[in-house]
Amino acid sequence: MTGKNAATAVVLGAAAAGLGALAVRRLVSDRRGESPTLATFSNGMAYTRFGEDAKTLLWIPDPGHAGHTGPYLRFMTRVVQPLVDAGYSVFLVGHKPHLQPGCTLADLGDDYAALIAEEFGGRVDLVVGDTGGGMIAMTLAARHADHFGHITTVAAGWTLSEEMRVATVESAQLLAVGHRTDAAEVLVTAMFPQISIGWVRRLMAVVIGRVSFPADVDPGDVVAGAEALAAFDGREFLPGIAVPVLVVGSDRDQDVPVAVYRETAGLIPDCALRIYEGKNHLGTISDPRLALDILDFAARPIAAAAAAGDRSG
Repeated sequence: MTGKNAATAVVLGAAAAGLGALAVRRLVSDRRGESPTLATFSNGMAYTRFGEDAKTLLWIPDPGHAGHTGPYLRFMTRVVQPLVDAGYSVFLVGHKPHLQPGCTLADLGDDYAALIAEEFGGRVDLVVGDTGGGMIAMTLAARHADHFGHITTVAAGWTLSEEMRVATVESAQLLAVGHRTDAAEVLVTAMFPQISIGWVRRLMAVVIGRVSFPADVDPGDVVAGAEALAAFDGREFLPGIAVPVLVVGSDRDQDVPVAVYRETAGLIPDCALRIYEGKNHLGTISDPRLALDILDFAARPIAAAAAAGDRSG
């Protein structure tokens, strides 16, 4: 083992061990002493609610997180806490169950629009979508802009990298037949190509599989959602978005190359772009600047929301 690989093994092994410790901790309450509320809307869309304030924020996760594991909710509790502290009730809502084969992300976006109409009186204050959920949010912005105030996409572009498109479908096919760790290892390999040590990849896959994939996944939904992600080409939607959008990405994202983030922002008529330098895909979502950037963007009048332009840092 080379010195570089040994160092990589130590660092990544420690990171995986830390994630493992996180995975076995009890679900924490937020700083107000309130635990997230887990429930299901009448149309079957499962959700977790953080906070009890009047302003509403709909957070659309990646289709792979339609079911929320305990470790994933702990992660998201930390991500959304500053938004709750700022006066938002954050609804983390998975896609509608029993997806039809051949469905598109635009179809899922229509489901979220119907949910807003049925459960939120036709409008929410803010929409945030991460990863594949950010792609869904793009279709929501293009087709249902009257349903929200401001919208932010996080770690999402008009397409995935070629490697991630292939890995997303392959991983879903493995998960659909019960091979959770193998499914996670496919994603780990695509997201961290610099990891050449097999046992490190496997250890990370064990942890990430437990964090990311519920034990009771619907095989049909897993495959349909992955195929919709892999087929998505946001260029057909982005020029038609008539509301301001904040696109948050990073420059070390294996899922979405930084050039794609810039192309995405360039295709949206009224768009602010924020690039987190030195961050990878997961680091973008967990970055402490994210909530502050979302709140800063949401505080601006609609006509001026995208005036901040392109910022990197």
